[in-house]
Amino acid sequence: MDTRQLKTLVAVSEQGTFARAAEIVHLTPSAVSQQMQALEQEMGVSLFNRDTRPPTLNAHGLQLLETAHSVLRTVEETRSALHGERKSGTLSIGSVRTSTIGLLPKAIVSLRSTYPDFRINLRVGLSSSMISDVQAGRLDMAIVAEHLGIPQGMVWRPFIREPLIVIAPLGTPDMDAREILETLPFVRFRANVPLAHLIDLELSKMGVVTTDTAEIDTISAIVECVVAGLGATVVPHIAVQGHNENLLIRPFGDPQVYRQIGVVQRMTSAKMDLMNLFHDELASLAGEFGVPRETST
Repeated sequence: MDTRQLKTLVAVSEQGTFARAAEIVHLTPSAVSQQMQALEQEMGVSLFNRDTRPPTLNAHGLQLLETAHSVLRTVEETRSALHGERKSGTLSIGSVRTSTIGLLPKAIVSLRSTYPDFRINLRVGLSSSMISDVQAGRLDMAIVAEHLGIPQGMVWRPFIREPLIVIAPLGTPDMDAREILETLPFVRFRANVPLAHLIDLELSKMGVVTTDTAEIDTISAIVECVVAGLGATVVPHIAVQGHNENLLIRPFGDPQVYRQIGVVQRMTSAKMDLMNLFHDELASLAGEFGVPRETST
């Protein structure tokens, strides 16, 4: 398959006609038509609805168009890497909501400032769909919590290992974590994510029975509720940055419980240099809890 044919296919899709596409790819309309016919012969299927004028992409054509975009992106990124242009290109990144607190936007802004030609497209969603999109090539990488069942050909690499803490409103009497959890109303993190399961499991192991006053599915909203005096809760350490002076903080668990957030990516990629750069920035911003990227020797 000739990448020039794929570029022409993209141009036809974007411009709407063979004639306008010809201007973009610097060919004659006849040459564009010949390229599309050759592509159809190679694929063994028709790519266009020729009952309409101008012809439009059919289901097969739309499917190939998606592949064309992916192939052309990969070719461009590989060309940049081969020419040593390691700090330019675009990363498509997915992230779960709980890991976007603070670090992710800071990393994007920092890298954008240092490397103006480095572009990052961010999408937030569920970890299962993010992992599937990385596997399918729709995303380059995804930021997710420590995860079981990473598909073959992919790898999960942590960039932060942080403690979980019990937080209570300022003015709460000086108590340990268990006393806080058993005495104050509890603001529960209710979400189908690994962090919520980790917290619930440790509460069960501790034998702590909470008096729930609210169930909320975002960590940032939970912290605001505790600061306002609604009750106590358990959150990752990073969630209280900027609120330390407004909270009573105690370690959670015995021994203290930690959670890890990391990057899921394919094991081989033309964008590996860019992904390593982003991983290193996240680990650096995580400070004392950052996990350095393992490097081969």
